Amino acid sequence: MSKEVNKGHTVTLIHGDGIGKEVVDATRKLIDATGARITWEEHEAGASVFKKGVPSGVPQDTIDSIKKNRIALKGPLETPVGYGEKSANVTLRKLFETYGNLRPVREVRGVATPYSGRGVDLIVVRENVEDLYAGIEHMQTPDVAQCLKLISRKGCEKIVRLAFEVAKAEGRKKVACATKANIMKMTEGMLKRVFEEIAPEYPGIEANHIIVDNCAHQLVKKPEQFEVIVTTNMNGDILSDLTSALIGGLGFAPSANIGTDIAIFEAVHGSAPKYAGKNVINPTAMILSGVMMLRHLGEFERARVLENAVLRTWEEGKTHTRDIVGDKKAASTTELVEEIHKNFGKAPTRFGSRDYRPIVIPKWESTQKGAPKTQKTLGVDVFVQWNGDAQSLGTKLVDMTAASAFKLKMISNRGTKVFPLSGTNPDTVDHWRCRFLAKEGAAVTAESVSALLQMIEKTYRWMHVEKLEEINGQAGYTKAQGED
Repeated sequence: MSKEVNKGHTVTLIHGDGIGKEVVDATRKLIDATGARITWEEHEAGASVFKKGVPSGVPQDTIDSIKKNRIALKGPLETPVGYGEKSANVTLRKLFETYGNLRPVREVRGVATPYSGRGVDLIVVRENVEDLYAGIEHMQTPDVAQCLKLISRKGCEKIVRLAFEVAKAEGRKKVACATKANIMKMTEGMLKRVFEEIAPEYPGIEANHIIVDNCAHQLVKKPEQFEVIVTTNMNGDILSDLTSALIGGLGFAPSANIGTDIAIFEAVHGSAPKYAGKNVINPTAMILSGVMMLRHLGEFERARVLENAVLRTWEEGKTHTRDIVGDKKAASTTELVEEIHKNFGKAPTRFGSRDYRPIVIPKWESTQKGAPKTQKTLGVDVFVQWNGDAQSLGTKLVDMTAASAFKLKMISNRGTKVFPLSGTNPDTVDHWRCRFLAKEGAAVTAESVSALLQMIEKTYRWMHVEKLEEINGQAGYTKAQGED
């Protein structure tokens, strides 16, 4: 990001679906009014593209435009039911590796909430391409579905560094890392460990870890204690919607999808098709997304003028939209935009535009150097489908695999050990994790695992195998509840 100059910029513009055209056109009008020299390249994505038979919802010419311009302003995209494939929003994020989702919230004076006057001012920095939202799902049995939660060290390092750089750019002093590492010690725990390794590189910023459910609790109880929250993909999606409610709702929630080379700016809210074309929607979230885009382009003064005009307009209270005051007293989208334009050069009396510096997009350099010192495969988990009881399954597997290189250690169902019996009787489904450890002196090889599976499939349907790895002397797998 460069110093501010009135140079030209070319931006890919995607109106999107539903109310998208109204809020995007409102934003475009106000950005142009700031004097920023932007050439807009209009392209399609979303429902209209799905209907043309493009399964991703993103045509090649749109991809080419974003790749060339490296920046896009995008309206909300609908993910239709019954046609199309993946979400077009997720497709765009993944295609361009916009790994960081920035979702700021600041108190808007004139919009009454239970938190009015407390100066809520924070930003959620959400990892944007990994986690459960990678969308890797399988039906393991007809009645049991699986979704893989993939968390990489590389992904954690990139989002943690981005969070600290955002804090530096915005003059913030605290970064909190919100995870569920107390339960998911390997996946969520990886983000916590990486956060704690990287935090000392930013000595002027206070760094703390918080369990994500406590984070949600504290956001409702005392949101002003937070400045930057960095978290995993799904946690970030949930927490950022919560934070938008603190300041008046999704109508005030902008966002930026940030990658190493490309950035896509959009409002957090959806396409709201029932309000499309009625000139009643609140465009503030989209306009503030445009403010974030101007800063990304280095147009800091124009961003300040537009943000202050938005905040001043809401503070004055003359043109509030239906989401805040209801239908009878509401101003139209057009009226609100006109009032914002009139307030160029004015600032709110409180909670005005903060000082910003360019965000230094970190170049990824792994702190994990080289291969592990030791790595050993101890056994395998074999997942089988079975409609009977645990005792019958366990007894049969012990007998039928006696001649193999493995010994059955235990069987779990939905994460709880059910064989050998432990005196309890948990409910079970037709999805069993059967943990086999290599016998003393036996090696875990492709041949030995294949032989084990051949023995098992004579009686049971197996659908999934996981190796049990020991890395640097530490178990690379979790124990079942109740497993020794």
